[in-house]
Amino acid sequence: MRTIDLNADVGEGLATDAELISLVTSANIACGGHAGDENAIHDSVIAAIEGGVAIGAHPGHADRQHFGRREIAVTPGALAALVDEQIETLHFYAFTLTGWTLKYLKLHGALYHQTGRDRSLADAVIAAASRYTFGPLPILGQAGSALEAAAKDAGLPFFAEAFADRAYRDDGTLAPRSLPGAVLTDEAAVVAQAVRLARDGVAVALSGKEIPMRSDSICLHGDGENAVPLARAVRAALEAEGITLRAFTTQGDTE
Repeated sequence: MRTIDLNADVGEGLATDAELISLVTSANIACGGHAGDENAIHDSVIAAIEGGVAIGAHPGHADRQHFGRREIAVTPGALAALVDEQIETLHFYAFTLTGWTLKYLKLHGALYHQTGRDRSLADAVIAAASRYTFGPLPILGQAGSALEAAAKDAGLPFFAEAFADRAYRDDGTLAPRSLPGAVLTDEAAVVAQAVRLARDGVAVALSGKEIPMRSDSICLHGDGENAVPLARAVRAALEAEGITLRAFTTQGDTE
């Protein structure tokens, strides 16, 4: 039976975070860099714990004006320090206040794409993830990226994700948000893409071409206008296909 993880970006200050977290199996919680604040982090951590949802650090550029989605030049050393700081911020709320530990790391926005291309930046992130207090953090990211190569060379577990609510180009990369149709908002389209990804391992590019897409986890953005209804529809459709939803960090465990 196929098993897939469903993850969402949360802790970014949206009023719907708790409801969204209840529908997924992994929560990428923003660490106060690109969005969110202490209350958003705290509330998201509590919602994840109550729902038995894996908690992941979701660092991003400290660029609130652009929601961390504008690329900013950064040195590997500065990036490692930024990721270290944001991991520790989330660790405080997850462990110091509740006793829960972080399970993985997924980068946000522009950082996701910069480290996907630039090996030196990817190595810096892997170094930061390797320094986590309770052991190296597994990485969630795009298959075939520089970040995956860096994680594998360092011996860190890497899990591939694909996006239910984003369109792809023929080469398997995400279509830039500036392109028409790059962000999927129609429920039927989002559900169809999620099912094809989980069941068949393919995505349909903007051109209409079917492209192979490796994924251990499917992402839904928490800042979308209809994030909760979309997550509910995607979850229901995957379960109707007989696909088990389970956090990717536990998929090798026995019950």
